[in-house]
Amino acid sequence: MQAIEDVTRRWIGRNEALDRLGIKTQTLYAYVSRGRIIARPDPADSRRSLYDAEDIDRLSRGEGPALRPVAAPDRSGVRGEADIASSLSVVADGRLFYRGLDAVQLSQQATLEEIACRLWGLRDANLFTAIKPRLDGVIGVSIRARTFAILSRRAEEDVTSLTGDAEALRLQAACILNETFDAASGPGPRLHFHQRLARAWKIIDRDSHMIRRALVLAADDELNSAVLAARAAAGGGAPLAGAALAGITTLVGSTDLQDLTEASTWVVEARREPADATRRRLQQTGRLPGFTAVAGSHDAARATALLAAADLPADLLAVQRAGEELAGGQATFAMALALVARRLELPRQGAADLFMLGRLTGLLGHALDQATNGSPIRARLRYVGPEPGAN
Repeated sequence: MQAIEDVTRRWIGRNEALDRLGIKTQTLYAYVSRGRIIARPDPADSRRSLYDAEDIDRLSRGEGPALRPVAAPDRSGVRGEADIASSLSVVADGRLFYRGLDAVQLSQQATLEEIACRLWGLRDANLFTAIKPRLDGVIGVSIRARTFAILSRRAEEDVTSLTGDAEALRLQAACILNETFDAASGPGPRLHFHQRLARAWKIIDRDSHMIRRALVLAADDELNSAVLAARAAAGGGAPLAGAALAGITTLVGSTDLQDLTEASTWVVEARREPADATRRRLQQTGRLPGFTAVAGSHDAARATALLAAADLPADLLAVQRAGEELAGGQATFAMALALVARRLELPRQGAADLFMLGRLTGLLGHALDQATNGSPIRARLRYVGPEPGAN
C-alpha cells in the first residue's frame, strides 16, 4: 500500500509496517498498545488500520519512541478510538512517569504503598497506616485465585463508585489492596506489602528489595486493554473492586501475561545451556520470548533497572546475555521479572503474581480516576451483521 498523507503524518498499511520492522503482527499490535507506534483507522476501510511511518522508521533504526507531549492530542473524532483523559502515567522520551515522576527513579526507594498514594492523587498522606486486617479470610489454591476471591467479595459488599466522595473511595481502594496482599501472603505482622510477600515466599530480608522494585515498576503502564476494562466498569457505576476485577481478569488473558508466561518458561528451559538453547530456539522458531525490547524504550528501561539490582547468578546472567546477543533485542520487563523470580526461587507463577499484584495498584487508580474525574469514554459500536429483516 502506498503511504497516505494527512496534515501532520504519513500513514502506511500493516504489511508495509511489518516489512520495514521485520516483526510479526502480534508484535506490531503490542507496539501500538504501548504507545510506540501511533495508529488510526483506514478511511477507505475502517476494519483496517494505518500506522505512523515516522514511528515505523524510528523503530527500524533501533531508536526509542519520540518524546510525546504529556497532553495527548484530542482524536476523539476518529471513529472506533476511545478517548480517555488520565493523569496517572505517561511514557515520554523512553521513560515511564507516575504523575510526573520517573518510575525507574521511584523504584530505587519507594514502596508500593507510596506509589499507590501517588497514583491515587495523594502525594503526602499514607492511607495504609490505620487499616486493620480483616479476620474473615478467603480460600484459594493460588495467589491469583485468592485475588479474584477478594475482589469478588468486595464488589458484592461495596456500593457504586459513582458517589462523588473521592476521599472515601481512596480509603476503600486502600482497604481492597491491603486485603489482597493479606490474602496473597497469609496472616502475619503489619509489614510493607513487599515484606509480606517476602515472608510468605521465605525470601531473606536483604533480597526483599527486588520484590519491592518489581511491584513498583509493574504498577502502571499507560493505556491497555486492562485499563480500558477497569475504566469502563467504573464509569458504568461498578464498585471499585468490581472495576479492578474487570481489569485483572482482562490482564490475565492479555498478551502481557502471555509474554510473561513464555519468558518464565524459557528461563527454566535455557538455564542449563543458555547459548545452545538460544541458538536452537531461534533456528526452530525464529523468535525468542522476552528479548524484543527496543533500546531507549521505557520497557527496556524498566528491565534494565530491575536487573541491575538483581545480582543474578552466573547461569541466569548467561540466559540474559545469550538472549540479547543472539536475538538482537534487549530484555523486556517480562523477561526481567522472570529472571528475578528464578533468582529468588519463587513459585512457578511467582513472576505473574508479582506483575498482577503490582498492576492492581494502577487499575484501582484508573478506576478511582474514572469515577471521580473521568469524562465519559467515547466509543461506538459499529454494526456489521446482516441487514435488519434479512433471512
